[in-house]
Amino acid sequence: MEAFTNVFQCAIGRLNADGKFESHEDTSVEQMRGHWCESFFHNTHPIVLELGCGRGEYTVGLAAQHPDKNFIGVDIKGARMWAGAKQATDNNMTNVAFLRTNIEMLPRFFAPDEISEIWITFPDPQMKKATKRLTSSFFMQRYQQFLCDGGLIHLKTDSPFLSTYTREMVRINGYEVIADTNDLYHTTPLPELAEATALQTHYEQQWLERGMTIKYITWRLAHRSQWEEPTIEIEKDTYRSYGRNYVSTTNH
Repeated sequence: MEAFTNVFQCAIGRLNADGKFESHEDTSVEQMRGHWCESFFHNTHPIVLELGCGRGEYTVGLAAQHPDKNFIGVDIKGARMWAGAKQATDNNMTNVAFLRTNIEMLPRFFAPDEISEIWITFPDPQMKKATKRLTSSFFMQRYQQFLCDGGLIHLKTDSPFLSTYTREMVRINGYEVIADTNDLYHTTPLPELAEATALQTHYEQQWLERGMTIKYITWRLAHRSQWEEPTIEIEKDTYRSYGRNYVSTTNH
């Protein structure tokens, strides 16, 4: 991972309580905040994040489809991320980078309004603890610190639980819904669904082969000072999601 010029990583232990870096042996990560376009991408294109990017296939796929945008895949697992970083390097993709960190830490790596869009693809639904769900109000507060006002958030999931929860979170907080479907690939084709159907991950293909439906929701994250957390009862998923390790195993 350290050999890739498109990978940025920093041990959490290097951050103190104020979010400052305690060591300056490697200043590349801390210097990127607010300067990703000029310092790494060398353009003024909008930046899109994929959170929990795993092997990075969706990050790399989106970057290939949209050369007019910059893409950064975020994950904590370096062994997964290595595959996408290598693919982007081998193909000389200058609009792809990877950041290895916890998603809760992102405000320390991106400045206000530095990000234009966020993709969340097949995350763990975290049915036991709301604050761990990547579409919770807890995370909306963090995304707002670096996502531009009205920036888009895309969720693709196989989980009925997570899609139901996310719709309620979006509704009670008054966010504008751009697209919403419980069956992405059996919905009347619409312009707002085109980008979501143009690319399938290996993980997504596994669900389709099992006859599962893919849920897709996109909304605008308008900046606000207060948030509400859903309190409705939601039926738990009755099946077990494929883990990222399962996907990696089938790829080999």
